[in-house]
Amino acid sequence: MDKKEGCILVVDDDRDVLITARMLLKQNFSTVITTDDPEKIPSLLKKYDFDVVILDMNFRPGKTSGAEGLHWLKQILKIDSKICVLMNTAYGDIQIAVEAMKIGAAEFIVKPWEREKFIATVQSVYNLSKSKRKVNKLEETQKLLNQQINKDYSEIISRSKSMDNVFKTIQKVAATDANVLILGENGTGKELVAREIHRQSERSEKPFINVDLGAITNTLFESELFGHVRGAFTDAKEDKHGRFEIASGGTLFLDEIGNIPQSLQTKLLTAIQNKIITRVGSLKKIPVDIRLICATNRDLYQMAEQENFRQDLLYRINTVEINLPPLRERKEDIPLLANHFLNKFKLKYNKKNIKIQSASYKVLKDYSWPGNIRELMHLIERAVIMCEEKEITAEDFAIKKRNIKPEPKSLNVDEVEKNTIIKALEKNNKNYTKAANELGMGRSTLYRKMKKYGI
Repeated sequence: MDKKEGCILVVDDDRDVLITARMLLKQNFSTVITTDDPEKIPSLLKKYDFDVVILDMNFRPGKTSGAEGLHWLKQILKIDSKICVLMNTAYGDIQIAVEAMKIGAAEFIVKPWEREKFIATVQSVYNLSKSKRKVNKLEETQKLLNQQINKDYSEIISRSKSMDNVFKTIQKVAATDANVLILGENGTGKELVAREIHRQSERSEKPFINVDLGAITNTLFESELFGHVRGAFTDAKEDKHGRFEIASGGTLFLDEIGNIPQSLQTKLLTAIQNKIITRVGSLKKIPVDIRLICATNRDLYQMAEQENFRQDLLYRINTVEINLPPLRERKEDIPLLANHFLNKFKLKYNKKNIKIQSASYKVLKDYSWPGNIRELMHLIERAVIMCEEKEITAEDFAIKKRNIKPEPKSLNVDEVEKNTIIKALEKNNKNYTKAANELGMGRSTLYRKMKKYGI
């Protein structure tokens, strides 16, 4: 058998046991340290990175209770909870073994050992130790990745009153596991809100898995979300975990949920409702624990009325609903966001002294921003790249004149919609069915919008 790069500590008051253990283990592990004095354990743990500690249960003559071993087991795990401890005793008391395992021992062996059994047991505990360390490393890596991602999505920047309700809702819902539906135009920051809910939740140390449902083909939908087993279809050459499994314990963010065809909505509803998935090609049911957040730029209520989106799925995903206002309704946030992106791209493109000319902010505020915050970010990046002076001017923004709409406040989108609904109701003598038909929406959508505008 190949020699493993393992580090083993043997603690026993019997010097013959230490000699035998060292002789056997040196054939299989690179480093073997022995001591007959348990008081040296703390200093040895500081000096070496042990994979396995083989610990005697009794150190003083006549003692058979195992209390000393249990004491040092607790001390070892207190110093380093990742170490795997193999308890070693000449007395096969099952109660001591059970107590040691409850405290955290990895395994239990009784002296005198059989050579093969001793080596096999130590190797088994060593393999467990390496697995634990690998998992711990993966968890730490995931934690660092989450921290880096959260840093990139670290702050929702706003002074706008239209965002007050968004912030309040995030704070209230984050502490729960309620399903959240985020509505808003493209580029308004729906993923940013989803990540902020996750960051403030008790699941923040667990994965945040983002799935763009608009980018998944119908044929790969089940495989991507629920996983598959080897041989399930032509290209399934190995088992694959789905996004539901990967997100288990954390948050699953389903972006563009309005794009799911009806044929697949039932399968998604079943998984969300039962919190159980089945991989493609398998009959095994796998429980999952996810916090679900969905987002879309489409009117799911109208789609439900037109039977393009299942009502029961809609009710399942929108326990709490967050409506994100478009950038044109957050004019006061434009300078804040512009400078945020400016600072980001100044560092990226090594243009540290560049700034936006004061007069240029008016051009940004007068623009209608059909692409919202995402469009602003790309425009600032382009301006930083192209600007050859220390100030970015209106010309550097390269905004097409035809898109500049210095509209009066009375043409605010919400106000226009509110006035249009009022006119439709007056025209049809408050016949809601006729008014809804003329407006091109269902009755429930009309009622929802009337409630929204206080009509």
